[in-house]
Amino acid sequence: MAGIFRRLHRDVEVVFERDPAANSIWEVFLCYPGFHALLLHRLAHRAYRRRLKLLARFISHFGRFLTGIEIHPGARIGEGFFIDHGMGVVIGETTEIGNNVTLYQGVTLGGTGKDKGKRHPTIGNNVVIATGAKVLGAISVGDNVKIGSGSVVLSEVPPDCTVVGVPGRIVSRNGRRVNSTLDEVDLQHNALPDPIADMIMNMQQSIARMEARLQELEETEHESQSLQHPIPAERRTCSA
Repeated sequence: MAGIFRRLHRDVEVVFERDPAANSIWEVFLCYPGFHALLLHRLAHRAYRRRLKLLARFISHFGRFLTGIEIHPGARIGEGFFIDHGMGVVIGETTEIGNNVTLYQGVTLGGTGKDKGKRHPTIGNNVVIATGAKVLGAISVGDNVKIGSGSVVLSEVPPDCTVVGVPGRIVSRNGRRVNSTLDEVDLQHNALPDPIADMIMNMQQSIARMEARLQELEETEHESQSLQHPIPAERRTCSA
């Protein structure tokens, strides 16, 4: 019983740590769908482990109806888990989630293929997965990883990396301080590198250089034509 209350206390602490909009404990208990989804998942997971699979799926289905978050009762979730807003989050049956993980709305931790067994991702500790990202298949995402909004991750991600794009590409490795405590999470997923924007900026700079060079060539050609066909002296005198 003490363990249950300790974990519940930790779940409430996590909300206050990662959501500045949280004002009171009662607000967390009554108005946070991610918190509700996690509590219901714990009940469903206990039933699932006792082979009460129909009851487990019913609890999971009720949680989906109530919160808009679908967590299969077979998924294993560590401590310090937080779902912000949460609508549209899907977590598959064989998903394993470490400690201190944060998911935003629209995230999918999904499977590939129809075979039984491990087919969903394994997420490490201190991971942030931003809005709309998809992590698919029996792949591993290492500790201290950030996955950018809208990314689709289909292959292994080593620790201490930042991943963006479709398909997901590693754009930063060991580029930020690795926190040694479970209470610190880098939530600045809005400040991720943007390789597409960088490419567009490089193209704009190249076009600007080409335009400047073209203008220089046109001016040089105009001066050359003036030297080849000078204005006669009498015409210059008449003009004066």
